[in-house]
Amino acid sequence: MIFTIGLRELKSLFLSPLAWSILAVVQLILAYLFLGRIEIIQMYQAQLMAMDGAPGVTEIILPDLLGNAAIILLLVVPLLTMRLVAEERRNRTLSLLFSAPLSMTEIVLGKYLGILLFLLVLLVLIALMPLSLLAGARLDFGLLAASFLGLALLLAGFAAVGLFMSTLTQYTTVAAISTFGALLLFWILDWSGQGFAGGNWLAYLSLFNHYKPFLDGIFDSADAVYHVLLITTFLVLSIHRLDADRLGG
Repeated sequence: MIFTIGLRELKSLFLSPLAWSILAVVQLILAYLFLGRIEIIQMYQAQLMAMDGAPGVTEIILPDLLGNAAIILLLVVPLLTMRLVAEERRNRTLSLLFSAPLSMTEIVLGKYLGILLFLLVLLVLIALMPLSLLAGARLDFGLLAASFLGLALLLAGFAAVGLFMSTLTQYTTVAAISTFGALLLFWILDWSGQGFAGGNWLAYLSLFNHYKPFLDGIFDSADAVYHVLLITTFLVLSIHRLDADRLGG
């Protein structure tokens, strides 16, 4: 049933102009940034060839591209997750889900799977940009794999936070703004923590600090565990929130 709900959510996304608009806008912006990095390589190609231990094509292009992708998707994911539960509540169809022979876990994981499948499509489209360089350059596949794994974990965390925020309200706009605010807070936590007691804890909770190592080609299990814990926490909170709604309804 989880897979069925996930496919239903994915289908409803692609039936809306919002999903297609997001795919188009994200690809357009990232393609512009990608081509800008290519132009930089062409401008400094002679100097790079004369340098000992010069950075490769992957090192020059990928960290900057995926770093910008994370910022763009931090703005975009709330638009995708805002309707997951809030729209069901507004349309009064949430009670139909509650009356179905489904557990709250199945409902939450199904809706979460639908968003993940859409984000997977988005990731594949982004990955085609650096992979296109294989036609004329050698790529660092280790850096490529680590970077995209980091982005995948980051987006999965974004989606989990967005799903939880969508369970708290019936207004999609409120869900989107709340998700963006929460994600931005998680992103910049360590900024405000500098110089304060407990700043190390704030730095640990920062999404950025657990994403950047992946862009450097470093896979640290502690960073992966952080993302998994973040995802699990917000999925569990979403399940408890819907369970409270069902019992209260």
